[in-house]
Amino acid sequence: MADFLEILTHGRRLKAQVKELELDELQDVIAKLQKIADDREAEAAEEQAAQAERIAKIEAIRKQLAEDGISVDELNALEGSAPRKKRAPRPPKYMIVVDGEEITWTGQGRTPKAIKEQLDQGRSLEEFLI
Repeated sequence: MADFLEILTHGRRLKAQVKELELDELQDVIAKLQKIADDREAEAAEEQAAQAERIAKIEAIRKQLAEDGISVDELNALEGSAPRKKRAPRPPKYMIVVDGEEITWTGQGRTPKAIKEQLDQGRSLEEFLI
């Protein structure tokens, strides 16, 4: 790929590579490259228009806030004042004793290895209820 780009961007190398092409084939290559360039220019123009529209919306909101006497700092303070509450941890629902160590599980998430091994051996989950 790097070789292709080096040839494409270097005048003499490009001329040597396209020397074998017929004139109509060369015109096709030129048309394809021109289409790619036009598409890229159109994308850039769309991005620029979208960015300008976004900036205009931000300025309109900023102007409306100023008219209402609200500062951006006040908005930021409101956002930070209501942190999300963490839910309380669930109590364990299942327990197994392995080598004198109690292994508990809430029933959610990945099954502990010790309980999974016992389940694979044919024991039921109800046997481990606390």
